[in-house]
Amino acid sequence: MHKQQRSLGVSEAEIIKIAVRSLGLDELGPFDPQKKIIEYRLRDTKAQRLIGMTLSHFAEETASESPAPGGGSIAAYAGALGAALGTMVANLSSHKKGWDGRWEEFSQYAEKGQAFMSELLALVDEDTNAFNKIMQAFGLPKSNDAEKIVRATAIETATIYAIKIPFRTMELAYEAFDLTKRMAEIGNPNSVSDAGVGALCLRTAIKGAYMNVRINSQGLENNAEIKPILDRAEIINTAIDAKEKEVWEIVLGKMK
Repeated sequence: MHKQQRSLGVSEAEIIKIAVRSLGLDELGPFDPQKKIIEYRLRDTKAQRLIGMTLSHFAEETASESPAPGGGSIAAYAGALGAALGTMVANLSSHKKGWDGRWEEFSQYAEKGQAFMSELLALVDEDTNAFNKIMQAFGLPKSNDAEKIVRATAIETATIYAIKIPFRTMELAYEAFDLTKRMAEIGNPNSVSDAGVGALCLRTAIKGAYMNVRINSQGLENNAEIKPILDRAEIINTAIDAKEKEVWEIVLGKMK
């Protein structure tokens, strides 16, 4: 793709599609990567239960009586969509007519965006897994003192993990926000609204994940492992408000 001066910040599926066309793998018949590529066949599909769903199925699963997926998974998904929009603007900018000499610059932004998007997508399922770990810990026996100690320890361990997952969503979304801001500033002006929507999605991810960090931290505020997380979460939660205002003004300013 580098020789073709094409952005490297595209999805794995798109890279495979380009490779299939370039190598002529589909000349004799349809080439199904899920069946033809051994790594795909060996993947544990259960490990990606949510992100493998259709959009409608995911929405229906969220709306069901089950408590998971909940706000944490939705926050991570909002972040993934925000990163995806920032990446899209970078890719469109790398191929904008008259900007031929800037394709590598925007390709680098697109690669970063792809990395943010991929990890945030993984956190969609991981947030639900973290919730399930808490439920499993609460389900442990407590018929004697020894069992109660084991159960209490398991609950605290699972809860700490359930704090770290949305906090990671906050961190990633905060980093990705700078990408969307940069795309609003220097990206293809025809896509400035896309960069703006991406920024709004990332702010939603940060705010939503922040609420999950806070609610899961109740009773653990002075825990040596959790206190630094809460301190950093407060900084990110406050800082994103000013950052959102900056992007809002940039985007609307370019529409005048």
